Amino acid sequence: MFKLNKESAELYIPDNADIEFAFNRTTVMAISAHHDDIEIMAYHGILKCFGKEDEWFFGVVTTDGAGSPRDSIYKNYSDEDMKKIRKKEQKKSAYIGEYSAVCMLNYKSSEIKDPDNQEPVRELAELIRLAKPKIIYTHNFADKHDTHVGTAAKVIKAIRSLPHEIRPEKIYGCEVWRGLDWMVDSEKVVLDVSGHQNIGAAVLAVHDSQICGGKRYDLATGGRRLANATFAESHGVDKVDAATYAMDLTPLIKDDSMDITEYVTGYISRFYNDVKDRINKML
Repeated sequence: MFKLNKESAELYIPDNADIEFAFNRTTVMAISAHHDDIEIMAYHGILKCFGKEDEWFFGVVTTDGAGSPRDSIYKNYSDEDMKKIRKKEQKKSAYIGEYSAVCMLNYKSSEIKDPDNQEPVRELAELIRLAKPKIIYTHNFADKHDTHVGTAAKVIKAIRSLPHEIRPEKIYGCEVWRGLDWMVDSEKVVLDVSGHQNIGAAVLAVHDSQICGGKRYDLATGGRRLANATFAESHGVDKVDAATYAMDLTPLIKDDSMDITEYVTGYISRFYNDVKDRINKML
């Protein structure tokens, strides 16, 4: 029988389907650190499944959301109050986006950032084993938020603990606290998020406690998607109206011996060489 580790953890199924059925119909999964990260970084996956009967999106949030900034009507909310409101907002997103389910694991950020803590790794592995998604979206390792990098590390470790035959076909590291525009163009995974932009706006806008907390994530996310699409090519018309960028992390789950740090910093090295070569051509 499926059981979440934390007493305060929760699995929400918007259409009240049976738990086993919700897992079995899943084709796409996003695993994020915080509640609104899913809607910022993984809208491509939400859009891929929206309105379809043969594609279903499953969201997983690793932390409890206690430490977020707060203002406006949330100004005097305690950490416990914030945990409750952030869960409520995530459920609203899941309902609007027609997710198969959203699972809120409720770990402290410190637990996710602790490289020796294997409890979240085991729990994520079990969720992936049950859902068997073809694609996973998570944070990219070049993100500047430690909890995001911690989540990405836990996800890779979780997948590596599973047999190859039930691992996802693809895993993408996506943009939140650092865009991926800097990557060499040929290495970027460009995800078209032009469709149903009203739904894309809505699933993020319901995270009111974050937006009213003094951070216009809704406007910034839409702006980044437009900028990615517009500045993708300097000598051609836009191919899409909105785009998110991702780093392909799939090699890290195909070859368990591959060093994560070396793999990610390889992208940075190639970017460095690209910039250096372009400057040198003009000198």
